[in-house]
Amino acid sequence: MSKVFTITQGLENMGALRTGGQGSVYKGRRIGPIISAVKLLPTPIHSESKEDKNYRNFLNEVEKLKKVNEIPNPNVVKILNSGITESGSFPFIEMEFIEGPDLEELLKPPHEKIFTIKETIKVADQLACALSHCHKVGVKHGDIKSNNVKFNNNTGNYVLLDFGLSVMSDEQRRSSMRHAGAIEFMAPEQNEGQMLFQTDVYSYGIILYELLAGQVPFPLKDNGETARNHVMLSHMETPVPDLLALRKENFPKDWPKRELEIPGWLMEMIATCLEKKPEDRYANGEALHEVISDASIKEVRVEVIKEVKVPAPALAPAPIVVNKSNILSPPGTMRLSTSVFAGLMILLAGFMAYSGYSLFRPVQTVIKPIKTVFIDTAHIVDSVREVDAKRYEARRLKQKQTDSARKAAIEKAMQGNPDSTATDTTTHN
Repeated sequence: MSKVFTITQGLENMGALRTGGQGSVYKGRRIGPIISAVKLLPTPIHSESKEDKNYRNFLNEVEKLKKVNEIPNPNVVKILNSGITESGSFPFIEMEFIEGPDLEELLKPPHEKIFTIKETIKVADQLACALSHCHKVGVKHGDIKSNNVKFNNNTGNYVLLDFGLSVMSDEQRRSSMRHAGAIEFMAPEQNEGQMLFQTDVYSYGIILYELLAGQVPFPLKDNGETARNHVMLSHMETPVPDLLALRKENFPKDWPKRELEIPGWLMEMIATCLEKKPEDRYANGEALHEVISDASIKEVRVEVIKEVKVPAPALAPAPIVVNKSNILSPPGTMRLSTSVFAGLMILLAGFMAYSGYSLFRPVQTVIKPIKTVFIDTAHIVDSVREVDAKRYEARRLKQKQTDSARKAAIEKAMQGNPDSTATDTTTHN
């Protein structure tokens, strides 16, 4: 792949990835292993001065693009840098390089011509998220088409690429679209060079239509002027072909039939996106994203209702044909008459009802009257005094007996030893 020119200092040109009238995309490499995608715009800038209208418009739009990356979004490509090429003086925008196929490639062999409904809704949700993110900061993409939406192999997300057209002036856009634009994805107002938020909404609808039907509503047969004008007029005047009919034509034989049952909200959303007049479409990406969010919530509610729904009553059993085999009981069994059986069932029901009543009835607590006991404190005091008096009398009597015994012993001793008193007296002296 030839390297025709130098992009800018420190950014190596590794060759063109895609070329076209709306600009070319080159693979770039900065110092080290960092790979990027560089979008070159077709109109050169002769003077890097604010006196130059094209340069001034370019700077203004680049400032808007910077706002896109102020809050990272997994469905929007990162804008890394912008400037003017060293050779040719072309304005360029350097973006993150996404490794993976784009939607256009995913609709070609060996892949099927159409997407499953589940995968289409995933694309719808993530692409609406990308548009909502951009429209919130005032950035209109202007070039939404199949090969500008890539599947990121590393994250599993679909990513919106190539913001080159958004930095062009109205005159540049008008000229570029007339000669080389992806006319199959263009809104009617783009023929006049207009670019609105509803313009992105229209192209978004074309992408979803293509994923479900296997082709765009108005295919371009060749790149001649006549064919391009025919597609352009079809977008402005011709009703959109029946999506379901085209899906049936491109439907894989081994797919389940439920893949033909496109949700009504999705069909209605695509139809609204593809309205001819901008004011009849959704206002912007935020409105698109709200539609999908509301539909998702409703689907969850339906699933919950299905799970808790009471199953339908079973069909009544077939009538039993009475024959001998029905009448005769098998050995070891006892047959009961209808009246006896009914009586047993009534008794059983009554027993169960009484058991339930006994189990849950309130317990009746018998409250016994409390007897008041009056304590005769005077009697207790007299008893205590009487006991104390008896104890005192007993102690006094015992002491008296002890004293009498001691006295008798002393007297007896004195009678046997007359000198004991003198001896005692001498000892103490």
